Amino acid sequence: MLAVVLGYSATSNKQIKTEQTMPETVNDKRVFSLLEVTKSIQKTLDDRYKSSFWVKAEMNKLNFYKHSGHCYPELIEKKDGKVIAQIKSYLWKSDFNRVNNNFQQILKEPLKDGIKILFQAKISFDPSHGMALWIMDIDPSYTLGDLEREKQETIQQLIDEGIYNKNKTLRLPLLPQRIAIISVETSKGYADFLKVIETNSWNYKFFHLLFPSILQGDKAVQGITGQLKRIRKVKNHFDVVAIIRGGGGDVGLSCYNNYHLAKEIALFPVPVITGIGHATNETVSEMISFSNAITPTKLAEYLLQKFHNFSVPVQEAEKKVIDKSRRLLSEENTKFQSEVKLFRSVTENILITNRNEVKSVISSLLQYAQFIFKNQNDYLRTAKSDIVKETNSLFINAKQEIKNFSITILKDTHSKLNHYQLIVSQLIDKLYSQSGLKFKSILLELNNIEKNIANMSPTNVLKRGYSITLLDGKAVKTIEQIKSGDLINTTVFEGNIISIVNSTNKKTDQ
Repeated sequence: MLAVVLGYSATSNKQIKTEQTMPETVNDKRVFSLLEVTKSIQKTLDDRYKSSFWVKAEMNKLNFYKHSGHCYPELIEKKDGKVIAQIKSYLWKSDFNRVNNNFQQILKEPLKDGIKILFQAKISFDPSHGMALWIMDIDPSYTLGDLEREKQETIQQLIDEGIYNKNKTLRLPLLPQRIAIISVETSKGYADFLKVIETNSWNYKFFHLLFPSILQGDKAVQGITGQLKRIRKVKNHFDVVAIIRGGGGDVGLSCYNNYHLAKEIALFPVPVITGIGHATNETVSEMISFSNAITPTKLAEYLLQKFHNFSVPVQEAEKKVIDKSRRLLSEENTKFQSEVKLFRSVTENILITNRNEVKSVISSLLQYAQFIFKNQNDYLRTAKSDIVKETNSLFINAKQEIKNFSITILKDTHSKLNHYQLIVSQLIDKLYSQSGLKFKSILLELNNIEKNIANMSPTNVLKRGYSITLLDGKAVKTIEQIKSGDLINTTVFEGNIISIVNSTNKKTDQ
């Protein structure tokens, strides 16, 4: 019987009732059906594990099914990185909703893959589906402690590596205008951030470029680090990197405690500022970033404040310069007006005093000028009379001298004229003699030139065997003028020869 072999509970020692209480006998062997075995196991487990119990494990996979709302978590336990135990489980829809709400209220995180949990469960065994744990409840405080431990481990590791404050030591530009934004294009936080910086009443101008990424949940770490690596390649085009998350409440923030994400931010060569949007304790990513704000709006106001810190002193300095300039101009104008009044008073006194002196000097000058004019007039009259007398005397003397000189010149001229006539006569005779000889010489040369011209005439040249070649009516002087196929006209003494050129051959030896 099955009752003899498997049919008693380990605790109650009661016989199990099955549809088939007797095993079959096959070749003298007792054979039980699979259903009989699984029902026996079910009965034993039900009797042994009647009450629920608490278990700690890692939820490797949540396996949430949206269509039913049920979850089928995959539970494991690891030691030294190796899985030493695992079991299937299930979490019904109503239990899941209750537990998940508790997690979001206490941890600000939903149930997700890869977290450690402390859960209340009962063993469930079904002949069709096998053994599993029915999860009845999960204690969020245990998971909270584990998440906090992960956060502290991340912080300590960054401190040990000496990079915890590395991003904070970077220098933010005086006017951080070029912003690389890591956010979701449709998120409310991103929209709030852009609204503040683009519609600011001071008309400050910003350049911003979105690098889209998931900002919460398991894929957020990979998405954000991936975009940071993209920005690193073009780091010289940006002054600051802003990680902006908003509109999702305080849920899904544990990813910002991840060591790999925090390290990427800490070592980033450009200041990283965060506006993750939550009211709970800071995440590691916020702690190690250059600066963080509680909301994206506050983060935008932080950047505007940087502009204020620059523009307000400049505006105040401008006001001071204007006020100082106005005071200086007013003081100098007053001083100038006073100087003008004094100058007018002094100059008027000087003019009055000098006017009388000028009148006196003018009167004296007039009297002196009249005296001078009178004396000069008398002197000129005397000089005129003397000049007339001297001129008449000189004219008479000159007239007599000219007369005597003319007589002398006439005598000398007559004598020289006879001498010149003799010389001219001799020159004429000599000219006649030499010109005759020259004429004969020239006539002989002309006869020789005439003979040479006759010999060089085209007709005589052609008689001696020469010819003239024409191309298009023009004489051919070089072989380069002719090419194959040209029609040429060659003139000899007896007539013309018309030819077509087949080829040309230029001499190589000169």
